[in-house]
Amino acid sequence: MKDNIYILGIESSCDDTSAAVLRDGVLLSNVTASQEVHKAYGGVVPELASRAHQQNVVPVVDQAIRRAGITKEQLTAVAFTRGPGLMGSLLVGVSFAKGFARSLGIPMIDVNHLQGHVMAHFIKESDSDDSAPPMPFLCLLVSGGNSQIVKVNAYNDMQVLGQTIDDAAGEAIDKCSKVMGLGYPGGPIIDRLARKGNPHAFTFSEPHIPGLDYSFSGLKTSFLYNLRDWVKGDPDFVEHHLEDLAASLEFTIVDILMKKLKLAAKQTGIKHIAVAGGVSANNGLRNAFRDYASRFGWTIYIPKFSYTTDNAAMIGITGYYKYLDGDFCTIDVPAFSKVTFQ
Repeated sequence: MKDNIYILGIESSCDDTSAAVLRDGVLLSNVTASQEVHKAYGGVVPELASRAHQQNVVPVVDQAIRRAGITKEQLTAVAFTRGPGLMGSLLVGVSFAKGFARSLGIPMIDVNHLQGHVMAHFIKESDSDDSAPPMPFLCLLVSGGNSQIVKVNAYNDMQVLGQTIDDAAGEAIDKCSKVMGLGYPGGPIIDRLARKGNPHAFTFSEPHIPGLDYSFSGLKTSFLYNLRDWVKGDPDFVEHHLEDLAASLEFTIVDILMKKLKLAAKQTGIKHIAVAGGVSANNGLRNAFRDYASRFGWTIYIPKFSYTTDNAAMIGITGYYKYLDGDFCTIDVPAFSKVTFQ
């Protein structure tokens, strides 16, 4: 038996090709190749994404292993994103992981992408790193494709308490950004502009959905219709009010997210609250988390920026925990494009 457990994580669910190596749960390397080609199309083009993954997966994995200071023969297991995501992109990572693991004669571990985002909080950067939240905790998982409130009882026991019934928060931000002609991805652009704007300059409708579920389609429609009316009176309205529009949009989305999260915390009595996913990089959301923590006595967990977007470190740490439980997969497991938690 090997003295150390070395897990190679591979992530290819969308447009980032990423590979990471962890030793006993401690991150040694995390390499990501992003795809700039999609900016010209205002969104991810699946066919272009899968082709770019084919070009990137071998050099990215090679660099991750080199930067970890090990050889591929020292790897204990290969963990890979099985889904959800773009099927063409997933197939590249899944197929490579299967072939690579088979060639080395080591186990394969399939990882749910959403579970990985939550587990990003358990990535250790040193042996003494104890920053992970205690179980159970609540996690607000917000990204371009998902908006969920998850009760985390264990790494392999996650209960979705509420989720979007239509658009995700990140999707709404991207679409509103596109309407304003700001480009793709809209999240970082809106975030940057919002820092200089007045969040109370404009008011957009908030949905009234019962329980802990979210809805962002109404907000998106409200934003579109209001903008259309304002532009009729002033063709340069967007240019004149860009920062205030961004700040007001961001404020509304964050307000919707946090009100439901506050309700979930009240209903469950849990005060250890985490955030994960690409939208968790948003400064407005991070500030709201700190504000709510001081007001309601929460202990909050906000990931490093490098662990918010799609990355292989979160796949590797999930794979590590599954390895400890002997939770391996067979060579014939298929990728899946749409599901919440398995």
